[in-house]
Amino acid sequence: MKTLSAIVAGAIATLLILLLIRLRYDRSVKQIWRSLKTKPSGLVFTKDMVADLDEPVQRYFLHAIAPGTPLAAYVELEMSGGIRQKPDADWLPMQASQIVSESGGFVWQANVGKSLMQFSGADYYAQNHGRVKFSLWDLIPLVDAQSKDIDRSSIGRLCVEYVWLPSALLPHNGVAWQAIDQNKIQANFKIDNEPITLNLTIDRDGRLLNLSLPRWADATEDKTWQYIPFGGEIQAEQTFGGYTIPSKMDAGYWFGTDEYWAFFESTIERAKFY
Repeated sequence: MKTLSAIVAGAIATLLILLLIRLRYDRSVKQIWRSLKTKPSGLVFTKDMVADLDEPVQRYFLHAIAPGTPLAAYVELEMSGGIRQKPDADWLPMQASQIVSESGGFVWQANVGKSLMQFSGADYYAQNHGRVKFSLWDLIPLVDAQSKDIDRSSIGRLCVEYVWLPSALLPHNGVAWQAIDQNKIQANFKIDNEPITLNLTIDRDGRLLNLSLPRWADATEDKTWQYIPFGGEIQAEQTFGGYTIPSKMDAGYWFGTDEYWAFFESTIERAKFY
C-alpha cells in the first residue's frame, strides 16, 4: 500500500512539474507575441513606392497591396490545414494562430492531431532566437529544439511567410528586388545577418503561384545542416483589408526537385493587419 501511495504521489508530482513548465512556457510565448506587435509607420501604400522597380516586381506589389492601404507592421492569422512526417503518411489535422512581424519575428501556435495523438506547442523566432517546442496532451514533452542552426532555419521560415505580410517586403525595408524574367522575381535581404534570397513566381496579373528560398535545415539523409531549397505551391488567394495574400498553400523541402514532398498545408481563415 505504501508503495502504491508513493507511486501515485510521484506521478502527481511529475504532472504538477510538467504543468508548471508548460504554463511558464506559455507565458513566455505570449510575451514574445506581444513584443512583435510593433507600431505601424502611419504610411499608406502608393504606386510611387515601387515605381523604380522592374515591371514584374511592380506587378506583384500592385496585386498584393491595394494603393491607399495602410502599411501594416504585423499580421495576425488564423489557419487550418495539416502536417505529415513522411510522403506516404496520413495528414494530421492542424489548427493554428500566428503573428508575422516586419520587425523580424513570428510566433506560430498550433494544435496538431486528434484524440490520443494530439499535441500542441509553438514555433517562433524573435530577437535572434528560434525555438520549436511541442508537447503531447499539453503536458508530455515531445520536442524542444533550440540552437544556432534552429535560429537560422527559423529565419528562413519567417521570410517565406512574409508573403502573408507583403508590406514587409517593400524596398524601403531594405529589400533589393530584381526580375529574373517576366514571371520570376527575386528579393535579396538579410535578417540578423542571415542572407535571404526569396524567389517568387507570378502570373501576368501579379498573382503568386509559388515561392522558394535556400533554407538552412537538416532535411538530409545524414542529418547534416545545409542550405536546402524550401518552398511551395499556392492554390488560392484571398483579400483581407487591402492585402491579397496566399490563402491556401503547401510547403516542403527540396522544392523544385524530384525529392520534394509537402509536409505542411495551410488554409488562411482569417488575417488582420495592423
